[in-house]
Amino acid sequence: MGDTTSGNSGAAEAASALRRGRLAGLALIAPAAAIVVAFFVGPLGISFALAFRDKDGAFTLEHFAKSFDLYTNDLVFTLAIVLLSSALIAVVAVAIAGYLTLGENPRAVAILRWLYRWPLFIPFVVTGQVMRTFLAKNGMLNHVLIGVGLIEPLSAQSLLDWRGIVIAFVWKQAPFVTLLVAGAMASLDRQHVEAARNLGAPRWRVLWDIVLPQVRGTVLVGVVLSYVTMLSVLSVPLMINPNSPTMITVDVAYRINTHSDYAVANALCLMSLLVAAGGAWFYLRHAVRSAERNAA
Repeated sequence: MGDTTSGNSGAAEAASALRRGRLAGLALIAPAAAIVVAFFVGPLGISFALAFRDKDGAFTLEHFAKSFDLYTNDLVFTLAIVLLSSALIAVVAVAIAGYLTLGENPRAVAILRWLYRWPLFIPFVVTGQVMRTFLAKNGMLNHVLIGVGLIEPLSAQSLLDWRGIVIAFVWKQAPFVTLLVAGAMASLDRQHVEAARNLGAPRWRVLWDIVLPQVRGTVLVGVVLSYVTMLSVLSVPLMINPNSPTMITVDVAYRINTHSDYAVANALCLMSLLVAAGGAWFYLRHAVRSAERNAA
């Protein structure tokens, strides 16, 4: 009888300790959850409500029809810019991280490791202003090209168009992806790399056939994060190429600041959300396939 009572008491104490642990865990995540709800979930719900309601509060799709009618070219332009920038970011990040991992000149590796991180600390609004002065017709880039004799003064042209947006995005986001990929490469087992180098394989072949397949997931994570980030940037396209076609973020700002048309602006935001969700779906699909291969 005493053993039964003691056992019940122990079980009750264990259950009570478990409840206290759960409450403590909930208390720890409550501030972060409140911020997510207040600044992300709540505004998203309001955006949904405004995008699908007319002036009388009835359900409507007219705001989406108006958005497609006015801004289809801008939506395609946005998707093309972000996809091209993401591809170039992946190439640049893999190239830099590969040299940091496989480079044989310690001084060059040290200099590159010190230089490539600087854009990480520069906000997008500063990036836009820097590119305005760097890529203009009379900017630094053309002055350098003219100075070294690569182009004639009369053939200098401005890059403040879609090319300028791509250059700004790649310059700003490539260091972020490089930091992730370089860390993943540095954690790999060097035995396979050294074996391939001893057999005479060039560095690019070692990078492509041995190193890159092992860090493919990290590359994809960095590219998807950059893809979503670029979709939300306003300052760079607004400062470099505000004319049509332009990116959706500029259209959203225009609908709000010029027309106070929050309904169409919210419809554009939801369309941009769907474009961002495409990147998330691609990443999750790749992650599920990788998990299935590892399980098999």
